[in-house]
Amino acid sequence: MSLLLTEAHRALAVKVKAGAAKLEPHGPAMDYATLTCKVAGLGFYPYLVPKAFGGALDAVDVRSLCVIREEIAAVNAAADSVFAVQGLGSHPVLLAGSEEQKRELLPKVASGAALFAFALTEPEAGSDVAALSTRARADGDGWVLDGRKRFISNAGVATHYTVFARTGEGTKGISAFLVPAKAPGMSFVKQEMTGDHPIGELGFDGCRVPGSARVGELGAGMKLALSTLDVFRSTVGAAAVGMARRALEESIAYAKKRRQFGAPLADLPAVQAMIAESAVDLEAARLLVHQAAAVKDSGQERVTYEAAVGKLFATEAAQRVIDRCVQIHGGNGVVKDSVPERLYRDIRALRIYEGASEVQRLVIARHLLK
Repeated sequence: MSLLLTEAHRALAVKVKAGAAKLEPHGPAMDYATLTCKVAGLGFYPYLVPKAFGGALDAVDVRSLCVIREEIAAVNAAADSVFAVQGLGSHPVLLAGSEEQKRELLPKVASGAALFAFALTEPEAGSDVAALSTRARADGDGWVLDGRKRFISNAGVATHYTVFARTGEGTKGISAFLVPAKAPGMSFVKQEMTGDHPIGELGFDGCRVPGSARVGELGAGMKLALSTLDVFRSTVGAAAVGMARRALEESIAYAKKRRQFGAPLADLPAVQAMIAESAVDLEAARLLVHQAAAVKDSGQERVTYEAAVGKLFATEAAQRVIDRCVQIHGGNGVVKDSVPERLYRDIRALRIYEGASEVQRLVIARHLLK
């Protein structure tokens, strides 16, 4: 734990760690419906909304979200994804939703009665959000959506989708809409990924929603999406820290018990060097992530630079730590569904989603060169 956390954060970490232990994966099969129930049952969704709407704290505290994601991701990456996307999908409602939307939906987010997804990415619009082509056209007192979304986490299990669609041209021609899972004209196809978690493609073919489904001002969707990512990008780094921490723990335990050439692996200087390098990567990553979260919690409106630094370093560092873990385990490290192999699959996506590492480097450089 870093010095940027309070005693309340440390107490929360202990509580989450105890609960997350129940989420340890057993075998390759993933029952997503059961998983989502288990994540809701942990009781940490209230940290995603303010106390006024049934939340745990007066305001959303990013360091608390980082603590929660670190502990869950150390045990089960799929469960971490479910928790994180509940926050991503519902946060636009908190930021820009009508009072009616907030009163109706945010208490359900806190209780787990509603499960959200964040439908932004498309086949031709990933990091380039402005390129999205899904359209929403006004139709009487409602809107009709047409288009495709891809790589949408929580798809297939979510009850509500926050969908970003084009209502005009340019970056100010994007708006956000709330679409219930059973909306006529919306379809879902599951995607099989390297790391196992609920994810899929969404199709909108004449999908009609009422006028009250729009979230925020017309044309303000791009700003709303980026403001949401600004909050949750730091927590991606925290999930990476959790995975890296688990990998380091597994590396140390294995190096102590595994004997080669008549002595434990831990006696070999090369193994000691890998463990030391992993410890440094882990400590630095945690500090950068907590720093970005602390700056946001201090009241700074945007933390685009700080979040990019934390996310970039933590995800890249976690990849290195986990790769060393696999190397220390040797052949046992690539056995299907072993902890090192599972971590190796799970970490890779974090260097891509919510802004690939290359995009984070651009964000950082442009901030410094402005």
